[in-house]
Amino acid sequence: MIHASNDNPVLDRPRLAGLTSWDADWAGLRVVVAGIGVSGFAAADTLIELGARVVVVDGADTPGTRAKADTLRIVGAAGVLLGEGAQETVPDVEGVRPELVVTSPGLRPDHPLLAAAAAEGIQIWGDVELAWRVRERAGRRTAEWVCITGTNGKTTTVGMTASMLQAAGLATAAVGNVGTPILDALREPVEHDVLAVELSSFQLHWTSSMSPLASVVLNVAEDHVDWHGGYENYLADKSRIYEHTRVACVYNAQQAETVRMVEEADVVEGCRAVGFTLETPDVSMLGVVEDLLVDRAFLDDRRGSALELASITDTGPLPTPHGVANALAAAALARAAGAPPEAVREGLRAWEPGDHRIQAVATTHGVLWINDSKATNPHAADAALSAFDSVVWIAGGLSKGVSYDRLVARHAGRLRTVVLIGTDNDSLLAALAAHAPEVPVLRTAERPGPAAGDAVMGEAVRLAHEVAQQGDTVLMAPASASMDQFSSYAHRGDAFVREVADLVGRLS
Repeated sequence: MIHASNDNPVLDRPRLAGLTSWDADWAGLRVVVAGIGVSGFAAADTLIELGARVVVVDGADTPGTRAKADTLRIVGAAGVLLGEGAQETVPDVEGVRPELVVTSPGLRPDHPLLAAAAAEGIQIWGDVELAWRVRERAGRRTAEWVCITGTNGKTTTVGMTASMLQAAGLATAAVGNVGTPILDALREPVEHDVLAVELSSFQLHWTSSMSPLASVVLNVAEDHVDWHGGYENYLADKSRIYEHTRVACVYNAQQAETVRMVEEADVVEGCRAVGFTLETPDVSMLGVVEDLLVDRAFLDDRRGSALELASITDTGPLPTPHGVANALAAAALARAAGAPPEAVREGLRAWEPGDHRIQAVATTHGVLWINDSKATNPHAADAALSAFDSVVWIAGGLSKGVSYDRLVARHAGRLRTVVLIGTDNDSLLAALAAHAPEVPVLRTAERPGPAAGDAVMGEAVRLAHEVAQQGDTVLMAPASASMDQFSSYAHRGDAFVREVADLVGRLS
């Protein structure tokens, strides 16, 4: 069994061990909440409502953090510390050392405050661990959790899963890393039957007691290795999602790492391993037969027959192998939660893909323009590149320490031209020189900072238009993070969409 270290080997103290429901004795618990962002604010607000004594710390002192701090003080925070140095040490709570630190997912385990807490023997939870412990509440229905992680495709799969469950008549919400904190969903007056929970590796690192109905690791590839301190640590944190799963551990049968995770997971007795594949499925798998998604896992006669779930064309306007894999994973989770086959099909048809995910933007003189700004790493860009035959590729940004050799080597034959954006492209340039030396590379000006993004994207679209020919796809799938020249991947994608719209207007 994989036991992923969370750099906090201290076992729950007796009081913390008993905090396993909303109605437990949280009153007076001394807690430091590290971070006042979306998840940190939700954690602090929840703990204050439960009666804990809470001090919140955040390194940013901005109008936004000050407004949140004012709100938390009004509702009863014991203190809020903002600005440089606020997160360097573990503060007292009303003159006494804290019993618990709840950390925001963005803080690395070696962050000074977290390292100091671990050295002192103070327990560290993430917001997901807190949410799991308060999910049960007297007089309210307790929602089941189906949990999704992976290097890529998490948000898409969470949306598909929620849509399928809703089509089955179940009250469902998509929560977690997708944008809505789980704690906010738990405090809503609406009672849910199932929560479709997107979890990042950061969140999983600080989660230990969660026991979902079903869980999946969609795929894994090098990403966030700087945060985790290496790829093996990243895999270990991803594998945490399978621990204590009760009904179905869903895994990518075509990736050895996820197969191994399931084989080594410590699950509840009776939990099944359910694979998904883009090929003909074996027993206890979901897969593809001709152009149909089929189920050989959740039926009585799974050895001799298969259930038709949906068509490949139901997975979206531009079906891709990556999108079909996500749909199969979502179907497995929904089926584990009791959704009938027809709900899978209807859920897929009702689901609307989010922006910036292999999003068709326009067609100009036989050239298709695609926005895949969400492709912030090579694995995500691989899914997009695989979908098109002749590509003018807009790529580059912050590499996050990953290699591009495998990506470029695999797709060199479909690259007509590469247009570089971003300021951290040495690794990508080296891969292009080694594996695609004949492919022209055009560079935009290396202007740093979010204020430069719109101009950079305008230049990239102009260069792409100048070289694109009929039958090409101009694919903006940067394979890199965005923060060197944009405020977010959404800003980057919006800039691309806007510049392409301007181009279409000029051409017409």
